[in-house]
Amino acid sequence: MSRLSFLSGPGAWKYAPALIALAVALWVGHPALALVVGAAVSLALQPEWPAYINRAGQLCLKAAIVCLGFTLNVQVLWQTSRDYSWLVLVFVACTLIAGLVIGRLMRVDEDQSRLLSTGTAICGGTAIVTLAPIIRARPASVAICIGIVFILNAIAILVLPGIGHHMQMTQDQFGVWVALAIHDTSSVVGAAAIFGDRALEVATTVKLVRTLLLIPVALLAGVLLQQSEARLRIPGFLLLFVAASLAGSLLQPPVEIVAQTKAVSHFLLIVALYCIGMEIRRTTIASLNGRAIWLSVTLWLILLPVTLFAALTL
Repeated sequence: MSRLSFLSGPGAWKYAPALIALAVALWVGHPALALVVGAAVSLALQPEWPAYINRAGQLCLKAAIVCLGFTLNVQVLWQTSRDYSWLVLVFVACTLIAGLVIGRLMRVDEDQSRLLSTGTAICGGTAIVTLAPIIRARPASVAICIGIVFILNAIAILVLPGIGHHMQMTQDQFGVWVALAIHDTSSVVGAAAIFGDRALEVATTVKLVRTLLLIPVALLAGVLLQQSEARLRIPGFLLLFVAASLAGSLLQPPVEIVAQTKAVSHFLLIVALYCIGMEIRRTTIASLNGRAIWLSVTLWLILLPVTLFAALTL
């Protein structure tokens, strides 16, 4: 049976509003709108998609990043990584420490404090899901933390590009800022895409450097907590991103091919953000925990001006 058979069954009509909303988001082509429309459809209609449809958003995001890599020169990629690696290291270390200290002062649940600190420092939901089995976090804590991160990511995509334009930030400055200030890769890419092509290139590169730090952090957590669940995990799409950049640099494709690849990347990004918006459900909002929210919001409100200052002074 075809995986799309749910669209031709007797209850297929209930998916029509969601598909129409996706078509509108693709037609407008604005990343922030795609996220908002997806969330609005999810909260209003609560459509129950098959599990593989829910995974399509992450797959589209990874494909969009790989396509973007094909349009980047590997020398520029290496230069950007080298220029900002020290800043990423300092940011991750300070954020982890600050999050754990603030969580202790606020008497936040220990599991939630660790998950939110790591998610804020490195890569949002990906870090939370990776760390959860290492610290043996309760499923409820994982759901709460991921829900908080989703909400903050949505706010960031809507607000940060406007702040960047108001402050007349350069493309490089904004790219660095969102790569540090926003939790998940999808939201970093979405916010940077709104601001400009160069901001998107810088943000994607710096964010991927930041994501790589999940490996030593997960291993260190496993050693400190004496857990065997810590594994060396290198995100596959990161390797493909670098490989695509190498291929694009060596092949030197015509300008038309590069433009078409960017268009495909943008299309996939819109679909990804729409699907991610669809993951914000009423149950997600209902499960949010007061102290965990205060920890995450307080830590984020501290990091936003600090990272903004760092980006402006580079």
